[in-house]
Amino acid sequence: MTNPASAPAASPTSTAPPAPAPPPFGRALCAMITPFTDTGALDLDGVARLADRLVSEGCDGLVLSGTTGESPTTTDEEKSALIRAVREAVGGRASIVAGVGTFDTRHTVELAWQAEKAGADGLLVVTPYYSRPPQDAVEAHFREVADASGLPLVLYDIPGRTGTRIEPETMIGLAGHPRIAAVKDCAYDLLGTQKVLARTELAYYTGCDEYVLATRAIGGAGYISTVANVTPRHFRSIIDAFDAGRTTEAARRQQQACELVELAMASGLPGSVTVKALLNALGVPAGPVRAPLRPAGREATDGLLAAYRRLVGA
Repeated sequence: MTNPASAPAASPTSTAPPAPAPPPFGRALCAMITPFTDTGALDLDGVARLADRLVSEGCDGLVLSGTTGESPTTTDEEKSALIRAVREAVGGRASIVAGVGTFDTRHTVELAWQAEKAGADGLLVVTPYYSRPPQDAVEAHFREVADASGLPLVLYDIPGRTGTRIEPETMIGLAGHPRIAAVKDCAYDLLGTQKVLARTELAYYTGCDEYVLATRAIGGAGYISTVANVTPRHFRSIIDAFDAGRTTEAARRQQQACELVELAMASGLPGSVTVKALLNALGVPAGPVRAPLRPAGREATDGLLAAYRRLVGA
C-alpha cells in the first residue's frame, strides 16, 4: 500500500485557471463632453483636439453622446459627425462607444445603424425614459437593439434620470445575448452590481466617479468617468495602482479626487455644466452648454478651479 506521505507531488504542468478576458473597451473610459462653438454649433475641431488630449493622457476609450455629451440636444446628424471626427482624431488608439439610446425603440435602432456606419466600436443604450416600461419591455427593447446591429452593447443603467431601473435579474437575463457585453452602472447599488458580476460575464463600468476604486475592487472592468474630461491621468492612476497591488495608494488617490468629484457631480449642477466651466477656464475646447442647460456662475467656476488645482498639485 502506498504511503500517502510519499505520494508524488502534483505535476507542475497542471492547468492553471484561464485568465479573465480583457474588458471589451479598455478600463479607463471618459464620458466625453461635446464641444460647441460660441454660437452653439458643433465644434468639430475642438472635438478632435479634446479627443486627442484625453487619449494621450490615459483614456482607453471615449463614450460619445451620453449624458455628459448633452445627447438630448444634439441632432442625429451631429451624433454621426461626432463619431467620425473622433475616429479620425484617435484612429485605433482608443475605443469609441456611441450613445444611441432614446425613449423610442425604432429611433434607437436607427441611431445604432448610423453609429456603426460612422465607425463606432460599441453602443451605449440607456433605459427608455419617460414612458417607464416594465421589466419585460425593457428587456425586449435591449434585445431588439442588440439584434439590429453588429456592435456590442453597453447597457446604461441610470434610474435617477430615466425613472426605470434595469433590475439585476433583467441584467442576468440579457447577459446571454452575444452582443450585450457591458454595463455603465449609475444605479448606486453595489449589492445589485455584485449579484450580476457573480452570475454573468458582463463587463461593469461605473459611471459614478466616487465608485471607481470600489467597482474595480469587486471585479468591475473600470469606469466611464465625467470628471476624467479634466483629470484623465488622475483617474487612470487609481485603477493602475490597484491593479499593480498598491491598494493603499489607490485608496489615497480615490480620496484625493473626492472634493472635485463632489463639486462637479453633486453640487446641484449637471456634470456637463461643471466640466465645461472648468475646461473653458483651463483653455481646453468645450464651449457653452445648450439650452435648457445654463452655464455655471462665476462662484461655482472659481470653486471648481480651486479644487482642480489642489488635486493636480497633490
